Amino acid sequence: MGSHAPSGTDDFREQVRFYLLDHRTAVGKAIDVTLLALNLVFVGVFVAQTYPVSSATDAWLWRAEVAIASVFVVEYVLRLYGSRNRLQEFTNPYTVVDLLSILPTISVFLLPVPAVVLTVGFLRVARVVRVLRFYRFTRDEEFFFGTVSVETLRVMKLLLTVLVVFFVSAGLFYSAEFQTNPDVNNFGDAFYYMVITLTTVGFGDIIPVTSAGRWVTVASVLAAIILVPWQAGKIVREWTNREKVNVTCPNCGLSHHDPDASHCKSCGHIIYQEYDSRQ
Repeated sequence: MGSHAPSGTDDFREQVRFYLLDHRTAVGKAIDVTLLALNLVFVGVFVAQTYPVSSATDAWLWRAEVAIASVFVVEYVLRLYGSRNRLQEFTNPYTVVDLLSILPTISVFLLPVPAVVLTVGFLRVARVVRVLRFYRFTRDEEFFFGTVSVETLRVMKLLLTVLVVFFVSAGLFYSAEFQTNPDVNNFGDAFYYMVITLTTVGFGDIIPVTSAGRWVTVASVLAAIILVPWQAGKIVREWTNREKVNVTCPNCGLSHHDPDASHCKSCGHIIYQEYDSRQ
């Protein structure tokens, strides 16, 4: 992405698309920082709403949720408007997550009252996907504070995945248990349970009492043992292959050999590469 916005002759749609993707201009950086801060507050509001608060605080949290959701609605519409392929943008996983994150809030206004009452459980559960919005900030190596290496970006994604697994699991567990489990009174209790469970400590002071809570626990454990090693494996492979020399065997086509390799490890053919004997 270049560091200059489209000229005045370009249409408004291209300018919208540019600034939503840009990380270098002052406007692009301001948009990135603002969206990141609103994401943090949006997730924080969900957590705060699980704690017993006064009616005044609860009303303030609801107003904050509506205000932030309204900003994200505008962002969602602008992303579709500025996209060169709107169908592709609409089905983009990041855009789908954006829609799901604001759906619980806007549904309160769009659905009739009986429907809201019937789907309140779904709306409460859907709020946990808000944390997935942070993946949009790890789409590439460019950030508002500069450019990071591919290795650093993968480490950031791994740490984000760990936090997302903990957060989403805790949110789902809380939604399934808080009405019937006396040990789960807020998001903190559910988060504590998930951290203890997924790290295999298992104190046993909190246990699921509903079928939904048990299935959430099972799904969370499976997700943790699949997603975390998968992303960690990418980092390990990158580190182990860092010293490889990009030389291709002319016989079998195998690339990236050890620095001191004189023959191909696959077919044994002689390969030639520069190697400093002083190392």
